[in-house]
Amino acid sequence: MQNRKLGNSSLSVSPICFGGNVFGWTADEAMSFRLLDRWVEAGFNFIDTADVYSRWVDGNNGGESEVIIGNWLASRGGRDKIVLATKLGMDMGDGKVGLSAKYITQAVEDSLRRLKTDYIDLYQSHKDDPDTPVEETLGAYQKLIEQGKVREIGASNFTAARLQESLDASTRDGLPRYQSLQPLYSLVERDTLEGELEAVCLKENVGVIGFYSLASGFLTGKYRSKADMEGQTRAPRVEKYVNEGGFRVLEALDAAAAKHNAKPGQVALAWLIARPSVTSPIASATNMDQLEELMAAAEVTLDQGDIEAIDAASKP
Repeated sequence: MQNRKLGNSSLSVSPICFGGNVFGWTADEAMSFRLLDRWVEAGFNFIDTADVYSRWVDGNNGGESEVIIGNWLASRGGRDKIVLATKLGMDMGDGKVGLSAKYITQAVEDSLRRLKTDYIDLYQSHKDDPDTPVEETLGAYQKLIEQGKVREIGASNFTAARLQESLDASTRDGLPRYQSLQPLYSLVERDTLEGELEAVCLKENVGVIGFYSLASGFLTGKYRSKADMEGQTRAPRVEKYVNEGGFRVLEALDAAAAKHNAKPGQVALAWLIARPSVTSPIASATNMDQLEELMAAAEVTLDQGDIEAIDAASKP
């Protein structure tokens, strides 16, 4: 397994990123520790979370995922063995939202405290803030980098125009540059990235680390009928894929999986890894079997015929 450079940054990351949205939601602290231990043991180093994870769960306030990762780091050590990414900007309640310089200064301290670390490797704008000039946001990040609290910055859920505006400001004003983009991107959600946004990323060498890479589990082949979704936590997210187009993608994944002695979800991740714009797709696991299957995807190499067949089946 070969690590990949993230954009023009100094960060070298594993070809798959572990999505920490499950920590404190569908994986409790004990299971989260086991998953993280195995992830690092297997040679992977990239872990992504956000301050808002998992505020959507009844009884949670946000920050639960960061707290679990922080407790794991405090227990295990080895901070230098991982590339730790987190995000800010989503609504945390009590007016904690956006990308103003004032809020960034507060939010980073909250994340550092929860993560029990002195620095964040990749600090990301979780969504655009149209009410704050991009220069103000980037200037706040510059101060954090100068203070050693942040190494590199990234964006998430940005339009092509706003990403380009930010990159232009970085060049013009000598400000930190977004080295990554985190968009919704999978074989059944291609139009969010492909087109103008992907073109900007390729032209500017911004590494794509897309989320929902397995479409909430649909691309593993777990959901092949409405009946398969009954009682499943992720059923509301998956329902929109259970249709003719989704089944066509699964059929292509099944064919490639049989050829490579792999599983459909591994092929879906291998397709993303092979995409020129993608540095490290984000995927999650909530138990050890899922994790082993996820990690094995890094060893699946698709040929051009596989990629073309999957492309044809998954074109919007």
